[in-house]
Amino acid sequence: MKLVKKIDIHVHTSASGWMSRLPDRPYATPEQLIGMYDRIGVERGVILPNISVETDFNTSSNYEAWLTVQKYPDRFSWFCNIDGHMGSNSPDTDFTPYMRFMKEKGAKGVGEVCTNLPFDDPLMLNLFRHCEKNGLPLTFHIGDPGHDYGIVDDIGLPRLEKAMNECPDLIFLGHSQKFWAEISGDLTAEQRAGYPTGKVVPGGRLLELMRNYPNLCGDLSAGSGYNAVSRDPDFGYAFLEEFQDRLFYGTDICDPANISSPMLKLARFLDDGVTEGKLSYDAYYKISRGNALRILEAEDTEK
Repeated sequence: MKLVKKIDIHVHTSASGWMSRLPDRPYATPEQLIGMYDRIGVERGVILPNISVETDFNTSSNYEAWLTVQKYPDRFSWFCNIDGHMGSNSPDTDFTPYMRFMKEKGAKGVGEVCTNLPFDDPLMLNLFRHCEKNGLPLTFHIGDPGHDYGIVDDIGLPRLEKAMNECPDLIFLGHSQKFWAEISGDLTAEQRAGYPTGKVVPGGRLLELMRNYPNLCGDLSAGSGYNAVSRDPDFGYAFLEEFQDRLFYGTDICDPANISSPMLKLARFLDDGVTEGKLSYDAYYKISRGNALRILEAEDTEK
């Protein structure tokens, strides 16, 4: 059984390293990331710039991400990031020229979008429509309104569903605790910001949405993605098998300390699954790297 090197659909870095994103929590530099990747068997990472003021004190720009890819083209690709407030802070802002420029510079998607507005806010719907028009998948984080970061939704994800109906051809890459907690049918409001444990109960809203909306995909990065599939391994491997064409390996590494984080256990979970016959090789390959390659090598699909 040949185990494959992974492609990380979700990572953060700062080329300058001049300021911590949080007290004593610096972004990993590209060189530190490459060292971490060599230890955990990751071939390439997709850099997601952090431009949202809601997330922390130090942002990482689109330009920084592009520069890193120019320096290490064999180890990194990138998504650009756009906030719905940008431009004229209007639901009529034309993002297409900006997106075309970023695509010309090699951007393969948009994200991680953390703007603290509801999915169905006019500013966000406008951003989604332009992503759809320009053929750019979008990675999102879900947050609560107010003192939080991430696009806002209620339990059951009704606003995300509205956005998917509005933009049926936009690939949504779902991420964060409030997204992955919806995998179980017994989810409570108190649990959704954390890492629920125990057997997955039938009736999870996430499964319903993924079965009904072929444009909804899963970014398995961070502790939230790993927890969703590992808390109930029999369910987890069945879930990976069912949605093998729309799930993506990821880490969400932000700083060097993450080398010992549970978020990096996903690779072993996938490797063990295929080695022990709990996961087909096709599903294993697609989730580990094949689905990411499909995005990174996609032809221009601008409408």
